[in-house]
Amino acid sequence: MEIFVQQLINGLTLGSIYGLIAIGYTMVFGIIGMVNFAHGDVFMLSAFISLIFFLILTTWLGISSVVLALFFVLIIAMILTSLWGWAVERIAYRPLRGSFRLAPLISAIGVSIFLSNFVQVAQGARNKPTPPMVGDVIVLFQGASGYNVALSYKQIIIMMVTAVLLTVFWYVVQKTSLGRAQRACEQDRKMAALLGINVDRTISLTFVIGAALASVAGTMYLLYYGVVSFSDGFVPGVKAFTAAVLGGIGSLPGAVLGGLIIGLIETFWSAYFSIEYKDVAAFSILAIVLIFMPSGILGRPEVEKV
Repeated sequence: MEIFVQQLINGLTLGSIYGLIAIGYTMVFGIIGMVNFAHGDVFMLSAFISLIFFLILTTWLGISSVVLALFFVLIIAMILTSLWGWAVERIAYRPLRGSFRLAPLISAIGVSIFLSNFVQVAQGARNKPTPPMVGDVIVLFQGASGYNVALSYKQIIIMMVTAVLLTVFWYVVQKTSLGRAQRACEQDRKMAALLGINVDRTISLTFVIGAALASVAGTMYLLYYGVVSFSDGFVPGVKAFTAAVLGGIGSLPGAVLGGLIIGLIETFWSAYFSIEYKDVAAFSILAIVLIFMPSGILGRPEVEKV
């Protein structure tokens, strides 16, 4: 029982990180119908940005408060990563928007390889550790075998940040003029343009928001694991895309729900079965769900336009 509760906490934490990345995937796909395969490497890039600025603030500028340093790191990472997302959309995606459907996909893969190689050259191929940011834990209870079930402060931070950001961006999409423009572009970009919506600006802002969410996920990943590598963008990116599909791509709550499910499957499988097959278990569950629910758990069936 103690191991079950501990793995439940660990799975919710890991799933929250996947959910943050998956929201960026599902927002971009929902508007332009394109899977931004560079999103995982944007997440990796933001983790390096967070690492660099955390070391600058704590080592060079002498900020002793970890909470204050993390706050500044999060703001800086969101700004810089958002600018990068905006530049990628303008340079790599917008010129190909009217081309054949595979052109943006090939461009996205090219951007992903470029980002990975750029970080490898700039930061080196070795893992980059960071000093422990938040190390305190809360012991929830102790089992009969002496095993302590603990909830760390960094796990609380990650789950709270995910819940707050999901609420904020759900409100933005559902209740604001930007959200109405995004939903109009999702349904029909040509008709939205005829009605006076600036489609290019709406798509650019969507990429900016997605990159900002990836930067938050990168900071939370660094906070949780304390180490980052140039190759850390591909696997979390694929799993986050899997989470978006599982939850129902185009649905923000579905993206987070899918992330939580993938995180729970991984942690429970690693605890009770072979850790080498945890990814096989996650993708097997995805295949089973999509057989019976092709639109995902919270996704809407695609309506054929006439």
